[in-house]
Amino acid sequence: MEKHLLSIILLIIGGITTGFADEDQAPDTEVTTARVIGEVQDGTPPDPEPPKPAFIVPKADILETTVHEQDGRKIIVQEIKPIALPAATVEAPAADSALQDRIAQAGENSARTELLRLGVTIYHAKDSPPRTLVSYAQSGDEPAVTFWSTADFSLLTGFTSFIGSDGKTRRLMMLWSAVDIDRTAAMMARTARPYQAPTIPQLPEGNATFIITSENPPDQAIASIQALHDLYNNEHDRLQAAFQSRQQANLEREAELKAHPPKPKNIVLDHWDIGGATPAEGGSK
Repeated sequence: MEKHLLSIILLIIGGITTGFADEDQAPDTEVTTARVIGEVQDGTPPDPEPPKPAFIVPKADILETTVHEQDGRKIIVQEIKPIALPAATVEAPAADSALQDRIAQAGENSARTELLRLGVTIYHAKDSPPRTLVSYAQSGDEPAVTFWSTADFSLLTGFTSFIGSDGKTRRLMMLWSAVDIDRTAAMMARTARPYQAPTIPQLPEGNATFIITSENPPDQAIASIQALHDLYNNEHDRLQAAFQSRQQANLEREAELKAHPPKPKNIVLDHWDIGGATPAEGGSK
């Protein structure tokens, strides 16, 4: 019960930034190489989950059966003899000083880890490299920080956390989309609607860099944006290889589904009367 209670409280304290191993944390003052924490997803499917135990109702316990046909499969509705279920119990949490210490420590660790919330649009054009427009949401009522980058932010995917060159651990939550400027302009022209492409500032070639377009960005935001670009430059080849592997895996899965579409499976729905009440009284489940 103590472990269960601790898990719930840690989730509340850390929100979406908790649930990772303690080794993900790094001292705030450590000077290190910006890097991804853990593996980068490359499209390799996860190990299959162990099969769940089958729920089999003996024929003698089936009181009534109704069969419905839908999209090439059968939906079988069975009324069965009641099954005794254990009564729900709620135990009062016990006071535990060690538990309180662990909760406090979890709160401190969570506060040291920044969550980067990014809205990203990646622009592609025929005669120029990708350019990325980013909106970096700040905490509280602070306005978002916007910037243009030479980094292709589609590569900054497949992982959840990283360590910056400043030694700080950060977690990344990013919503991104891609726009082909030439294709979009041609499509809009066919419908007699003008397309106004964004004005992209001149950015130097070479290592990924950025230009902030919003006013008075806080120092913390600049440090985090720089950490993202350090990560991109240091891990570029690894991130690009993983991204390409994910794309290839998606194409292979789509081809497999097209060649061998899954067959619809029959569904069995079991229900029983929980108190002798009629269905109109809400007594069946």
